[in-house]
Amino acid sequence: MRYKTSSECKLAGVTYHLAPEAVWKEQSDTATYLPESFDREGFIHCTDGLDELMAVANRYYTADTRPFLVLILQVDKIQSPVRYDDLPAIFPHIHGPLNTNAVIGVIPVQRDEDGTFVSFSKP
Repeated sequence: MRYKTSSECKLAGVTYHLAPEAVWKEQSDTATYLPESFDREGFIHCTDGLDELMAVANRYYTADTRPFLVLILQVDKIQSPVRYDDLPAIFPHIHGPLNTNAVIGVIPVQRDEDGTFVSFSKP
């Protein structure tokens, strides 16, 4: 379930969502999950490919010192509409709540002291 590129994700039917560990754990036993930004943005950000997700994490989240997790999502299980609103179609958006049964795995995130994301690895 570790797909480095967007093409590998599409072939496998998965995408990734980066979530603060506490936010995910608070909702993981419920039927649906919403990130903190959902009310403001109206969708859930996802990324196809761990390489691209690493770039996104370091572009937007280094100042957020909380522990993060990568949620592995089975796209065909997601009940809300999923759309690519970008070209070249690397960043799917989930336009509604994420049903938690679409989360098929969780990958821990390793970071440096300065907040830089350095790896996504299973313990």
